[in-house]
Amino acid sequence: MPILKLNPYLNFDGTADQAIELYEKALGAKVEAVSRFGDNAETKVPPEHKNRVLHALLHIGAGVVMISDSMPGMPVPKESNVHITLDFDDAEEMKKKFDALADGGKVTMPLQDTFWGARFGMLTDPYGIHWMFNCTL
Repeated sequence: MPILKLNPYLNFDGTADQAIELYEKALGAKVEAVSRFGDNAETKVPPEHKNRVLHALLHIGAGVVMISDSMPGMPVPKESNVHITLDFDDAEEMKKKFDALADGGKVTMPLQDTFWGARFGMLTDPYGIHWMFNCTL
């Protein structure tokens, strides 16, 4: 059976709703579905955690990203060696989205022209997710 597609799954520690809002605003993400811990009677969480995101599906360009909060008391690691790469065909549009996602985060490599003929930059958003932006010139 061939692999049909590859989708990153991002985990948060109670901040998934805020991350989803940021990705909608900064990247134009379209939310297809969001389910919450409280939606499932079998998921036993205290009442104050019922609104945590159990699963969300977002469309970003032609790609799909899935998101969830961790179970209460199960912290999510803040460091990762994984980056989500966004490819653009418009350098100005890329800059707008880069700046919007970097707001409150950390730019690790400012947008710049590269030896491989692209404009490229890297950042970590306010929720610890690492992103690469690339636009072939």
